Amino acid sequence: MAFPDLRPTSRSAKLGDWPVKTYRAQNGREMRFLYGNRRTGTELELSYENIADSQAGDFLSHFEDVKGTYGTFDIRDETRAGWNRNAAPGSAPPFDPPTGNKYRYADAPQISSVRPGRSTVTVRLVSVLQ
Repeated sequence: MAFPDLRPTSRSAKLGDWPVKTYRAQNGREMRFLYGNRRTGTELELSYENIADSQAGDFLSHFEDVKGTYGTFDIRDETRAGWNRNAAPGSAPPFDPPTGNKYRYADAPQISSVRPGRSTVTVRLVSVLQ
């Protein structure tokens, strides 16, 4: 089962960083080594408000299919749709996901019942190198 193909109602992102290891000598001098050429650790928090309970169940099924925080997966274009909604034509979107990375769950999806048959789901994802 693929990650649900829904457009989030709201989203936030932490852009992550390149893998760097820092060493500090006794005299205080710092040496830094770059251990890769791609950014990793990007965190996405996606909220899906007032969706049908069956759609909320899709998130739980997907979480089970990938074995919780263990498995990695791709997110579809619909999940990222809307990031550049207010951007000027030709400008870069406010969130440009790392290319070639996959995602995993940071923790289990949170589901809140809004009213009978409707729920709000919040999902936190972390990008990983593949």
